[in-house]
Amino acid sequence: MRKLCLLISFILISSNINHTLFAKLENNIVLKVENEIITKYEIKNKILSSLILSGQEINQKNINKYKKSTLDNLIQLKLMKIELSKYDLKDSPDKLDSYLRRLSSNNIDLLKKKFLDNKLDYDLFLDEVKIKLKWQDLIYLIYSKKIELDEKTIDIELQEIIQNKLEIDQYKLSEIEILLNGDETDAENIKNIYDQIDLESFEAVAIRFSISESSKNKGELGWVNGNILSKQIYEIVSNMKLGEISKPIKQQGSVIFLKLKDKRSKKLEGLDKMKLRKDLIVQKKNELFNLYSRSHLSKLKNTSLIEYR
Repeated sequence: MRKLCLLISFILISSNINHTLFAKLENNIVLKVENEIITKYEIKNKILSSLILSGQEINQKNINKYKKSTLDNLIQLKLMKIELSKYDLKDSPDKLDSYLRRLSSNNIDLLKKKFLDNKLDYDLFLDEVKIKLKWQDLIYLIYSKKIELDEKTIDIELQEIIQNKLEIDQYKLSEIEILLNGDETDAENIKNIYDQIDLESFEAVAIRFSISESSKNKGELGWVNGNILSKQIYEIVSNMKLGEISKPIKQQGSVIFLKLKDKRSKKLEGLDKMKLRKDLIVQKKNELFNLYSRSHLSKLKNTSLIEYR
């Protein structure tokens, strides 16, 4: 990991403050993840496309902010690609189209034009999106049968919610989830996420960097009943102000950032109890899927050879 940190400091640290910063970069290999390579060309394309899509100026300061997260993100993508090669999963044009429409505010042609105007590789960007979408399908394929919820436990929990409260607090939330390395780089990665949010928006960062399935919806979780949140998360969310972003919430192998978009209280009288039950089940299943996803990816990272070239 120390070698990786040295690498990050080495990549793209010199030159000018505009597009010419990358003009002399050759398409040579920077990292090798098993049999997959990461080139300077890929790093360049990802950094510049991230800046352009978020409407930021291309300068040395902004480029520096993206170096570490870009490399980490590309390593994760290569690990996903290697794992996906073991399965016969097809691309989903509908999912891809839906993702691109959300990213481009329903103007995919304008999105393509931004890449063309700035001489960036749109196909390389599409390949990254396809990998992320197929990864979500893979996690469902592998772990869906392992996710079993005790119906009696759900009903008991639902009954406790109904008996103990006259009202239910509901929170409209968005999330970003990133993997932890378990070393000194974690603090830097967490700081980088906050920096990116300051530069762009919570939603834009969720789309590009979050490993959670919610990333395809700009990190949006919608309205969530406070009673089905874990005790740790409920205590944090219930004390947040509208528009506030939470402190890092560490999970097993990952960290979550939450944004409180709205909140309300709803009387239990007249509340659709079947919908409340369904929401409770969906919430618990999503938590398990996200746990399996980050655990699977973390295991791949720990058992794969990542070397500097």
